[in-house]
Amino acid sequence: MPNNVRRFSGACRRLVFSLVAICLVAPALPRAQQPVDMRALQDEAVANLEQYIRLNTTNPPGHEDRTMKFFADILTKEGIPFETAESAPGRGNIWARLKGGSQPALLLLSHMDVVPADPRFWSVDPFAATVKDGYIWGRGTLDTKSLGIVELEAFLALHRAKVPLDRDVVFMATADEEAGAAYGAGWVVEHHPEAFKGVGFVLNEGGGGSVDAGRQEFGIEVTQKVPYWFKLTSTGTPRHGSEPPVASAVNRLIRALYRLQTYEFAPRIIPAVDTYFKGIAATAPPQWKDAFLDMAKTVKDPDALLRLKTEYPEKAALTRNTCSITMLSGSPKVNVIPPEASAELDCRLLPDQDVPAFKRELEDALNDPGITIEQLLGFTPAVSSTDNALYRAIATVTKAHYPNAAIVPSVSTGFTDSHFFRDRGIASYGYAPFLIPQADESGVHGNNERISIENVRTGTQMLYEIVKAMVSQ
Repeated sequence: MPNNVRRFSGACRRLVFSLVAICLVAPALPRAQQPVDMRALQDEAVANLEQYIRLNTTNPPGHEDRTMKFFADILTKEGIPFETAESAPGRGNIWARLKGGSQPALLLLSHMDVVPADPRFWSVDPFAATVKDGYIWGRGTLDTKSLGIVELEAFLALHRAKVPLDRDVVFMATADEEAGAAYGAGWVVEHHPEAFKGVGFVLNEGGGGSVDAGRQEFGIEVTQKVPYWFKLTSTGTPRHGSEPPVASAVNRLIRALYRLQTYEFAPRIIPAVDTYFKGIAATAPPQWKDAFLDMAKTVKDPDALLRLKTEYPEKAALTRNTCSITMLSGSPKVNVIPPEASAELDCRLLPDQDVPAFKRELEDALNDPGITIEQLLGFTPAVSSTDNALYRAIATVTKAHYPNAAIVPSVSTGFTDSHFFRDRGIASYGYAPFLIPQADESGVHGNNERISIENVRTGTQMLYEIVKAMVSQ
């Protein structure tokens, strides 16, 4: 064989071997990242939210197995593995994980249950997901099925676009948050710790945007007032209702509750609350700017404190411990003076409050040692740092979309499932990427709950940008 032919034959063999090697290696190489069709993702978010709202998960009884299946069907179609677990019949929980690098994982958390809605006081069916005036109306549109959907869309977009991840991303939807999460996040933490393996950050409900008279404010919740729920029980001699005694279990309880109702817990400003008020001062109404800059001084002025309670009850609640009388129980019959009467209190403590000292103060306020006090629920406080990648990603994306908004770390007057993770040293943040008119905020646990379609669309884009910034640095 001539030399030039041998050289050509050798070159061909080397080319063939190279092509074979490339073919063998190619399946192991990651596929190229794909662009995200944001408009299609937003359309999908709106459609999915409507379906989600129509699944009635009023707690009690919950029936979160319905929405667990809703998410399971979506994840199955996407080819994403997931796990489900029922903590009790009908109490469903679901989670899925996208695998990434070695950085601490990000958990996208929301709850599937909603509080009851009495259709007599709504202008639409609370579970019809009625679309009118540019809004989706229904129970859960604000608390918190909308957050669950935009978290889902961000999760799906990462998967579809094959975004290279430097950390795992976990999507989780749980049961029972509205009743304390004994069947939801708390149960999953205890019985399925593998679901949280490697998690270092949690994005959950608890913060978000508010707009009033053009003033925009976004709170990124880093801590919350600590819930303590108590049952008060009074006893007495039962008898016929036609023979009212001087004292009875009901009368005794009413007197004690009146003393509590008129009792003022002393206001004081903790550092996290001081930071929050200073942060919103720049965009506050003129009459409140100076007051918010020095809240320690403001709360010492009875007139200023009364105005704060009247104009901003949710902000006033951050300045002190509170107790709300929420449930009463007495006789099962109108003509029977019962042997026992009870009331339940929803108390919310500032995060640094010494609990035994608070209980002593509560006893003093009731001023009746014959009334027993039973603790029904209580959590431990914790504060998440503002100096990490997730907090910065939330703040940066929010500022890009709402450049005139005040963006501040906030303290929630309510409680969320975040405490289960803060208890374990996991940085957890309450944030929903929606700018809600102050007039619509009363829909949370109230009547005619609704969210604008524009909020859903913008929130879908913002949540994706936050998560992508967090996981692909």
